[in-house]
Amino acid sequence: MLGLGETPQVQADLIKDATEASFMADVIETSQTIPVIVDFWATWCGPCKTLGPMLEAAVKAAGGKVKMVKVDVDQNQRIAAQLRIQSIPTVYAFWQGQPVDGFQGAVPASELKAFIDRAAALAGDGGLADAIAAAEEMLSEGAAVDAAETFAAILGEEPENPAAYAGLVRSHIALGNLDQADAFLTAAPAAIAKAKELDAARAQLELARQAANAGPEAELRAAVDANPNDHQARFDLAAALLAADKPGEAVDQLLDLFRRDREWNDGAARTQLFTIFDALKPQDPIVLSGRRRLSSMIFA
Repeated sequence: MLGLGETPQVQADLIKDATEASFMADVIETSQTIPVIVDFWATWCGPCKTLGPMLEAAVKAAGGKVKMVKVDVDQNQRIAAQLRIQSIPTVYAFWQGQPVDGFQGAVPASELKAFIDRAAALAGDGGLADAIAAAEEMLSEGAAVDAAETFAAILGEEPENPAAYAGLVRSHIALGNLDQADAFLTAAPAAIAKAKELDAARAQLELARQAANAGPEAELRAAVDANPNDHQARFDLAAALLAADKPGEAVDQLLDLFRRDREWNDGAARTQLFTIFDALKPQDPIVLSGRRRLSSMIFA
């Protein structure tokens, strides 16, 4: 049943099917101004048949605050691979070109509504968004204490804000309080525990712990130059480069290691690459280039 003042066309515009050709316009560009819920599904997936209609109903009930795009993973395998869709149904919320929240599998209607509400709030009045942006700027400029205090204040207003919660974790990582950051991640509210922002913070924490034990960059680089097939030295060099805030060079070394022996140490190079990709922003040029180069090696 249509709401007051709605037309069939308005309802139709809220939900559409996407292809690889239309994904950029339907999701990335559209999400610059309105949150977009993306449902990754397949015709053979039983749970998808239950979740899909529930999700569509929740999106319509949001009254135009969010849009929904459906992606058949069988018909759009490149998109599914790029976003590392490993099981279905998987649902992401995109905001300003980036996946910011998500879940896998069928969920109760109450959790589904909470998910839609979080997505809809992304395009709210901008008050909290502006505060988060200011805290992020503090963090990027090295004022981690100020950033932590600002993120904490935001959480006082909205305890389940995933961007602010992850920002608080990352502030403690920047301060070297790795155990405190770990404790915050462990205590994250269930409603946001699997949010993409917190996944990124977990990846950053893992890299920070590795950086604390990284070896001397110069010595490791010399070892790799002396023996390009010393895989452990190359892997350790990547860790040292990350510790020196050189993620692009670290990705280069790990891609070279994957090219030489993709199965070395149970695929450690690939695993580490995905950890780095998760820790950085999805649209970071290092991530985009690294994913593209890794995919070309995998499918060569």
